[in-house]
Amino acid sequence: MSAPEPVNSTSAPLRARNTVALETKFQAPAPVASQVTRAELCNALCNGMGQLVLVRAPAGFGKTTALVQARERLEREGVPTVWLTLDRADNDTSRFLSALDEAVHRLGLNDADAGRDAVQALAQADSPFALFLDEFESVHEAAVLGLVREIAEHLPRRGRLFIGSRNLPMLGLARLRVRGQLTEIEADRLRFSLEDTTAFFDQRRAQALNPDQLFRLHQKTEGWIAALWLASMALDRHENVADFVERFSGSDRAVADYLAEEVLARQPAPIRQFLLRTSLLRQLDASVCAALNPRTDCATLLEQLDADHLFLTPVAGEQRTWRYHSLFAGYLRAQLERERPDEVARLHLAASGWYESRERPVPAIDHAIEGGDFPHAMELLDANAEDFLEQGRMRLLARWFHTLPAAQLRGHLRLQMIAVWAACFTRGPWEAMELLERSGVDRSEDPLLRAHADGMRPMLMAMQDRNDEALIAGRASLQRLPTGNHFADSTLLNAMAYISSVAGDPREALHLLDAARREQDGGSTFNRMYTESTEGLVDLQQGRLRQATARFRLAVDATHAVNYHHTHGNAWAGVLYTSALYEANQLAQADHLLNVYLPLARDVGLPDHMILSHAMRSRIAYIHGDVDVASHALTELEYLGNQRKLPRVVAAAKLERARLLMLQGHASAAHDELVRADDPTLWAREQQQRLLAHDIEYMALARLRWHVAHGDAATSLPLLDAQIETASRADRQRRLLVLRLLRALALQRSGDTPAAVAQVGVALQFASQEGFMRLVLDEGPAVGVLVQRYQALHDSGQSRDPLLGDYLQRLLQAFGPLPAETELPGDLPGGVLEPLTRKELRVLQLLVEGYSNNAMAEKLYVSDSTVRTHLRNINMKLGAHSRTQAVAIARRLGLLN
Repeated sequence: MSAPEPVNSTSAPLRARNTVALETKFQAPAPVASQVTRAELCNALCNGMGQLVLVRAPAGFGKTTALVQARERLEREGVPTVWLTLDRADNDTSRFLSALDEAVHRLGLNDADAGRDAVQALAQADSPFALFLDEFESVHEAAVLGLVREIAEHLPRRGRLFIGSRNLPMLGLARLRVRGQLTEIEADRLRFSLEDTTAFFDQRRAQALNPDQLFRLHQKTEGWIAALWLASMALDRHENVADFVERFSGSDRAVADYLAEEVLARQPAPIRQFLLRTSLLRQLDASVCAALNPRTDCATLLEQLDADHLFLTPVAGEQRTWRYHSLFAGYLRAQLERERPDEVARLHLAASGWYESRERPVPAIDHAIEGGDFPHAMELLDANAEDFLEQGRMRLLARWFHTLPAAQLRGHLRLQMIAVWAACFTRGPWEAMELLERSGVDRSEDPLLRAHADGMRPMLMAMQDRNDEALIAGRASLQRLPTGNHFADSTLLNAMAYISSVAGDPREALHLLDAARREQDGGSTFNRMYTESTEGLVDLQQGRLRQATARFRLAVDATHAVNYHHTHGNAWAGVLYTSALYEANQLAQADHLLNVYLPLARDVGLPDHMILSHAMRSRIAYIHGDVDVASHALTELEYLGNQRKLPRVVAAAKLERARLLMLQGHASAAHDELVRADDPTLWAREQQQRLLAHDIEYMALARLRWHVAHGDAATSLPLLDAQIETASRADRQRRLLVLRLLRALALQRSGDTPAAVAQVGVALQFASQEGFMRLVLDEGPAVGVLVQRYQALHDSGQSRDPLLGDYLQRLLQAFGPLPAETELPGDLPGGVLEPLTRKELRVLQLLVEGYSNNAMAEKLYVSDSTVRTHLRNINMKLGAHSRTQAVAIARRLGLLN
């Protein structure tokens, strides 16, 4: 499981505070007088063919300036815009989503419907807008990249996304490029032309350069804007212009270093000292700068530097605040290290102390660590780590503990224990268990530490798929409760509730959850999440989907003050909530949440969460006609299972692949995959447990599904009856629903259609009460035919159930076009009316495998309209009236492999 970072509330007072905290990110750099207006480039940005505009180039090529000019032009045209400058902290999913939520609010896209997700609000906007994301190279977290990719792929016709980046972002650009949805502006387009260079120096009013000198300087810089800017500053202090131009040489960072030295070396001593000392700060305002520069009028100095355009970018706030250009700041920091290495630690400590005095422990700890003042960092951690643990800020803690030297932690057993918690929820239970063993925390005489170890050990075992051992260890730990440590005791009770549920004792699980709630002292948002998630698991397996969904949603919300559309980094609750949304057929929201939670579940390595998230990714991709993505998700799942030595994960990937192959009509390949997944020892152990990933996807059921579809359906009936009896006795209502659907299909295939319709009716009556959709839909169109017959029976009856009637209508709408029960028209000709071409046979094969028109177009390197033409020709030649009928006729005629 992965714990979240809390974010602020969007209620009126807290939204205001959150807005102030984020305000600096929403301010585009202020225009400067010497800015060259580049009408042609601006036109390319604003009127390109793509809704995603990527401006990509190395540092100093004017990406931000070009985007600022594009934004100003769009605003003049009445298009609402919002600017967002990204930084490393935006790799925290919750922080990025908080900023995105505020951006959508500023665009006015979600005011009419405050319940909409920010990504959905962008996708569904019917009015023009432009969202600018600058310094995108700062982002590398897969979950954040997945969210931006989703935004890019679902931009409405009048929406635009502008991205400025030094590198090529992993956003699936090839697909967008093929679709004509991408405009790319790279370094060559950004370089100053000779005319631009001339205009720049004219506006700068620098020393006069004759045309030959301008040409030579432009030629040497190759139009690199940062170099020209730095050259213009250096020229202000050189009397011999010809000599300067002649000596000027180098490119990229070498030029920047040379010119920065020229600029820095010529600054008055007070300014030079100020620049070096404040280079350590992320943001500059007068008060924090004064902490590093006592006896200096920092407010006046900052205003002077801003007036001189000395690499300061103003940011908005209640007081005047700036930041250094990243290239310049990096140079200054390196220069400070070279010139005054003894000052670095003292300056960091001063910054740390200033933030500490303002009760801002996070930057205080950051500066203490960056300055190498580990004892002070440990003091701050001692004072704050327990609070961060209670809040579930595991990623923040893990970052600090990973940076601190191991020797610093040896004498701090309590911090070592918190480091184990952080490792568990960020790098997985195996590493956490190793840290726990190595630390000797559980052998300490400190009762607090023993309580933490007792709470953690069974949980780590369960996360490693060692549920039998976890049950034994946890029962021993329960005997030592209460310990007085609310967090540790509540965690143990929650962990044992989950382990008891897996062991098949839901009653004991609920008893332990009640005890966990009584133990919580109100401070641990993490344990509230854990409690609600675990009880939701019990609800789900017993068929209470609506109640389970509510609990999972509460669990996601429990780890922060307000619901930011359930998209922060809590993988434990997040995957469960996503699975509930998937079950309710809310595919867009489920797919969106997978972008956040799948990478987190994968990285932490929770077996059931990995299986659930990858299976959902595969199924949603297949539903959308992207068979390649569906297959890739299962291949990744199998790889992860092998890599982490989790045979249950490997077997689950094979089961899901067999199901995918069956949907594509590859019966033999599906059977082979089932044989490969059949580990008798593994599945015998699984049958003694209640693991969510195998509640409805286990070996015996997978075999029955294959035999019903491709074997002797009649012989499957007694086996299905036995499974139904077992599931009924165990009150596994969700599993019972799927087994009844398979029994209905077996009856139909055995020739007893009335009994099949009656059986499917029993299943649907229960499913309608709880809103189960995908459990029915995922069994395929053959079930849809039975649903159709049952709806006709229901609608013609005297006692119609309005709830059931509405459910059946929604279900059939989700199924889409269904095959006739006979699959083929009665007057099927003896052969094809006209031979299919090789290309049409290929289209037909892709159609069978589940590819959408768009996916087929990409695989065949043709347009969507060409694919539609092929499909029309196939229907005409086969005498078919629908895709389903065309596939059925082709199979009957042996045209498919």
